[in-house]
Amino acid sequence: MTNASWAERDAAVVWHGFTQMAGFLDECPVVVDRAEGHELVDAEGNRYLDAISSLWVTTLGHRVPALDDAVRAQLDRVAHSTLLGHGNTVVVELAEALAAVVPVDRPHVMFASDGAAAVEQALKMAFQLRVNEGQPGRRGFLAFEGGYHGDSIGAMSLGGSGFGADVFAPLRFPVLRAPGFDDPSAVRVATTLVDRHAADLTAVVVEPLVQGAAGMLTAPPEDFAALGRACRDADVLLVCDEVATGFGRTGTLFASEQCGLRPDLLVLGKGLTGGYLPMSATVASGRVFDAFLGPDPAPVTFLHGHSYGGNALAAAVALRHLALLEELDVLANVAARSAQLRSALDARLAPSPAVRSVRVQGLMAGVELAPPGPAERWGRRVCAAAVRAGVLLRPLGDVIVVMPPLTVSAAEVDRIVDVLEAAVAEVAGG
Repeated sequence: MTNASWAERDAAVVWHGFTQMAGFLDECPVVVDRAEGHELVDAEGNRYLDAISSLWVTTLGHRVPALDDAVRAQLDRVAHSTLLGHGNTVVVELAEALAAVVPVDRPHVMFASDGAAAVEQALKMAFQLRVNEGQPGRRGFLAFEGGYHGDSIGAMSLGGSGFGADVFAPLRFPVLRAPGFDDPSAVRVATTLVDRHAADLTAVVVEPLVQGAAGMLTAPPEDFAALGRACRDADVLLVCDEVATGFGRTGTLFASEQCGLRPDLLVLGKGLTGGYLPMSATVASGRVFDAFLGPDPAPVTFLHGHSYGGNALAAAVALRHLALLEELDVLANVAARSAQLRSALDARLAPSPAVRSVRVQGLMAGVELAPPGPAERWGRRVCAAAVRAGVLLRPLGDVIVVMPPLTVSAAEVDRIVDVLEAAVAEVAGG
């Protein structure tokens, strides 16, 4: 069957996220049949370099032998068993491995299936902690404009006004809002707000270093330490959402490390399993965990959990993935390829009048275009041209996201920049 015929079958029965289905077929979607290394292969055998890591999750690429083996080995043991009141050996091993590397004091890990679910867990933990400690009036959250924490109601409440959130305004709860990272004073303003509103706040929620979905907006890492100190001094919980930035994406295992932060709650997802299976985690500090301890039954108990939380197959591949990040010295490759990508984008894309700015942090990059008007849809058209040339990209409005696997090669970085430069020239020139 052709890619077009598969797309027609797809459109007849599948509803794609963040996609206007009325025009789905007009966009000539890629329908993936298989993958090899850093490339996806469609139903007709056409190959595409996965320069967005399949929405930022495939840290090491596709069909990684060691990760494939981890899944197969776990299948011979057990695919899933509940974590509600019971345990599983491989989940224990994964939690131990995470506890050894996360920037969290005396960590305990609660697993979920995706980033938004892990954010919701963090929100509920922060809220109930105040109730458990006899401070029910401290229920406010501080978050940043431009932030994105997921599409469930609580996570969407924390996020900014983008991604269709405004239509759900009646469902969202209010938060104290600091500026987005496009404002150089954003983190400093948030620090002032913590000092001013501490009596009403339970937590600050921030994407450390990079607001990914806002268009790869960055904030100076040195600004965050003061925010962390303000939270500690005011007994306001610090929640770091590292769903996008975790597991080496920014150049360190966790972006919080570059910012000098030790959050009370750390939210992980996306790259946790290397893109193999859906899994996320909320890592709570001992200060948070201890607030929920009591006799059984006890009103302080955290009555929350998911059927597939702590899935054994996902835990097995996540455990092997965490080990591979060190064994393959992935952070060294991130540093080298980040420098190469930054240099190439600065030299070849930034000077173009069609480009407003270029932002790179680790292997998170955004090329912001400068179209004559929003109706031109340059972002979508540039990505479509890149896909025709065999490089899979996806825009955030008119920001082209470049988010290759952490094991991307120097030749593949060159290929991405070559194709992106040609695609911008084609669309801007046309």
